[in-house]
Amino acid sequence: MTDVLTLQAGVDAVAAEDLFDSLPPVAVEQILGTWHGSEVPTGHAMDGLLDVSGWYGKRFASAEEVHPLLFGAPGSLYAVNPKLLPLGTLNRFGDTVPKVLPPGGRAAFRLLRTRKYRARLREVSYRGQVSAAMVYDDLPIIDHFRLLAPDTLLGAMDTRNSPHPYFFLLERA
Repeated sequence: MTDVLTLQAGVDAVAAEDLFDSLPPVAVEQILGTWHGSEVPTGHAMDGLLDVSGWYGKRFASAEEVHPLLFGAPGSLYAVNPKLLPLGTLNRFGDTVPKVLPPGGRAAFRLLRTRKYRARLREVSYRGQVSAAMVYDDLPIIDHFRLLAPDTLLGAMDTRNSPHPYFFLLERA
């Protein structure tokens, strides 16, 4: 089994897909709670974006109440509205878009804060297995989850018009 540190160091996109496909599914009830995230570099257009932004992770309060993007640090986490981020631009233009912070740096993300939940959890068939997935309310994105280890998920962000998913890890906080 591939460990978290190996994945965080980066793997080939096909190897990440093969690993994801080999992992067992998870049920929605298994992933409720707050999760700390990290990237799995694979050469995807979004590689580096979450690290530079200060992304913390995700909070699954219930199947109907999900904060898909948490920023900050434990004790001062806040949710950001993903609709206000240029995710579509990154997928369209890939590596030609610099991975830089907006004016004001990480503090600028506080201006995009929301108290509203911006996603839901469902069990969805993806790559041959039914597993828990997070469906964004306002974006053509579904994050699919598989169990890498106890309290560790491998996520695959499936976005419209992207030939490969963007991979990330979630570790229970």
